[in-house]
Amino acid sequence: MFFNFFTELRQAGVPVSIKEYLMLMGAMEKGVADYNIDNFYYLSRSALVKDERHLDRFDQVFGHIFKGLERSDEDTVAEIPEEWLKKLAELYLSEEEKKEIEALGGWEKLMETLKKRLEEQQKRHQGGNKWIGTAGKSPFGAYGYNPEGVRIGQKESRNRRAVKVWDRREYKNLDDRVEIGTRNIKVALRRLRKFIRQGLPTELDMPDTIRSTANNAGYLDIKMVPERRNTVKVLLFLDAGGSMDDHVKVCEELFSAARSEFKHMEFFYFHNCLYERVWKDNRRRHTEKIDTWEVLRTYPADYKVIFVGDATMSPYEIVYPGGSVEHWNEEAGNVWMERVLSLYQRAIWLNPQPREVWDYYESLRVMKTVMGDRMFPLTLEGLDEGMRELAR
Repeated sequence: MFFNFFTELRQAGVPVSIKEYLMLMGAMEKGVADYNIDNFYYLSRSALVKDERHLDRFDQVFGHIFKGLERSDEDTVAEIPEEWLKKLAELYLSEEEKKEIEALGGWEKLMETLKKRLEEQQKRHQGGNKWIGTAGKSPFGAYGYNPEGVRIGQKESRNRRAVKVWDRREYKNLDDRVEIGTRNIKVALRRLRKFIRQGLPTELDMPDTIRSTANNAGYLDIKMVPERRNTVKVLLFLDAGGSMDDHVKVCEELFSAARSEFKHMEFFYFHNCLYERVWKDNRRRHTEKIDTWEVLRTYPADYKVIFVGDATMSPYEIVYPGGSVEHWNEEAGNVWMERVLSLYQRAIWLNPQPREVWDYYESLRVMKTVMGDRMFPLTLEGLDEGMRELAR
């Protein structure tokens, strides 16, 4: 099992050496992990992972190899798993029952009511349609349903109706190792090219060398030229988490292709809509944020901007201060979008949602208007249209 763990880590692209593997085995012989799966996880990760970029790949392999090993817990007093008990509290409604539940009626009303509930509520509630609780029809809580509410204490989305999420969420980084299934994405991106030769002469100029040698009575006269470089500079803003989890594969394909095509490319993550902060690493998104003003000051106006996201959110997240599902934003998302678009004249939005469903989402229509109708589907045809727009 341990050797399979080692070989599968290598196959997944984690650069593990025999020396590190033997060090782990030596630590196991000395009882460092103490027959505890959690201790072994942290021990093996410390011994075998040298770069944080490989942590996600390590976790995937670890979960595959050691699937089924139970966590030891001497204080366990019940045989029913906690997750099973939580599932019992979830509320499931038919589509007809969902349509009968009314929303409170607007962003201000929702926030005002939440504040009032927090002041009044004194104990836990389950079911019902008023208090903050579980498995109910109230706008506030978890594992229930409301057409417009605030999700509190729930691990992940179920109905995708929350306009604000109380809990902190973690998102994975896109993997630029992903091999795209077709070269057509790269071909589409190549429309956005502008080559010049600059820098030191490092490449052989064969035509000029032949001509100079002929003019030099046959004596070899080697001519060199600077490397031919694509001077197009790109800022890539990637929506991560939430409904974008459904589109990870195509976004990773685009990210992988863009990394290979654009040598001058910087990328940043955001969630749903651009606000006052972005980040480079989804694992550290709560501690290592980058001021959006800093991005605008750092990268000049000759950069071309590409937003990638499904724009599927509450419209409050775009047009209202405090509309973000994750934090209180002092300025509305469209204010930040307009700042970016006023600085970078060449900007587009690539949307993994099919074009034919765009009109069904109010937020998508709003974002399309904010972008000045420069939104394109994340398809080969849409990429081609988008690159033509940026190359104008």
